[in-house]
Amino acid sequence: MSTDATPRPRTLVAGAGNIFLGDDGFGVETARMLADRELPAGVEVADIGIRGVHLAYRLLDGYDTLVLLDATARGGEPGTLYVIDAAEPDSLRAPGNTPIDGHRMTPDAVLALLDTLCAHTGATPPRRTLVVGCEPAAVEEGIGLSPPVAAAVTEAVRLVTELVRDQAVV
Repeated sequence: MSTDATPRPRTLVAGAGNIFLGDDGFGVETARMLADRELPAGVEVADIGIRGVHLAYRLLDGYDTLVLLDATARGGEPGTLYVIDAAEPDSLRAPGNTPIDGHRMTPDAVLALLDTLCAHTGATPPRRTLVVGCEPAAVEEGIGLSPPVAAAVTEAVRLVTELVRDQAVV
């Protein structure tokens, strides 16, 4: 019996958002749908909701790639999908220099906390972080996605499936 000593890349796909704020639930809904898909070995899907601090601590477990799913207000038409590489300067800021995310623990704040935790623990942060975001139509109180964001979830699932397959061969 042969064993492969090369460790497989680990990817965490994390759905962020608040399902009680309309389209802010995009990441959670997309993660829910992805959890039912067959994904490459080493890919985990998690609904982190509004628990950004929990996400930062979970990333200390040693992931090569983070794919964060979130509502992302960048000025496009509702339902527009974005793939944002967090390594690009100011990539996690929307036009007007505001965080891309509608809840308190924004992606840039989670990554800053992760950097601090890694510095104190010696852990290594993911070498690549991508945000798959969707332009929201409404993030007011209410349960359920608007029609354009709900329609974008299926395409987001396809997009993320492609992204994690690409990451699994790195």
